Amino acid sequence: MRDNIQFLSKFTPCDVSDSLQKHGIKNGGFIPNLINQSPTDKTIVGKAYTVLYAPKSDPRPAIKQAYIDQVPENSFVVIGLPLGLQTIYSPFTKVNNALYGGLMSTRAQYSKANGSVILGRIRDLDEHRDLKYPVWSYSVGTAAPGPYLKVVGINVPLEVKVASIDKEEDILIINPGDYIIGDKNGIVKLEDDENLEKILEYIPKRVEADIKVSQDIKNGKPAAESQTYWRSKI
Repeated sequence: MRDNIQFLSKFTPCDVSDSLQKHGIKNGGFIPNLINQSPTDKTIVGKAYTVLYAPKSDPRPAIKQAYIDQVPENSFVVIGLPLGLQTIYSPFTKVNNALYGGLMSTRAQYSKANGSVILGRIRDLDEHRDLKYPVWSYSVGTAAPGPYLKVVGINVPLEVKVASIDKEEDILIINPGDYIIGDKNGIVKLEDDENLEKILEYIPKRVEADIKVSQDIKNGKPAAESQTYWRSKI
């Protein structure tokens, strides 16, 4: 049986986006505005373990368990905020406090998580980098979240407000268990649903076709002609 995490780690988020677009996902699964704050030279893949922060005034009770002590092996920790605290403009959140710090990466790495995506600020950059633990975030900060925020959901869908060509803004959904694929190009999410198999099958075929296109271009062939030819054979 194929290990999808190992399989996807052989490709880039760009490769995954190409397949998602081929199968009708116009945005290619891309989660915008995230910066690889603890750089990695390889593709990082895991299944989303989601955490939702909200203001302390939110009527939902705080989760008693520490989310970081329940992180599953081979997961991608994904932390977000309610829509009311989000903006499509810099820095993409109304919250100045960091949602995540170095001790969280230390524990996540100990639990054999593969990476973390923070839809907000992080702090302790040197700690993440010293660990060589991959972290993506919108931006950085200095203050911890405790005075203003509480965790109200673990393994719940996260709604992400993003800019849109067709309308003023759009909502992207990250579900627990989605595959998260990241490298220096950014972060892509891939849903674990009935379309997964055909999306995965297309990826290596497209990569092989584009290698041939690259070779053709280097030999003087027009790019459009070569792309049409090789991609039609997939």
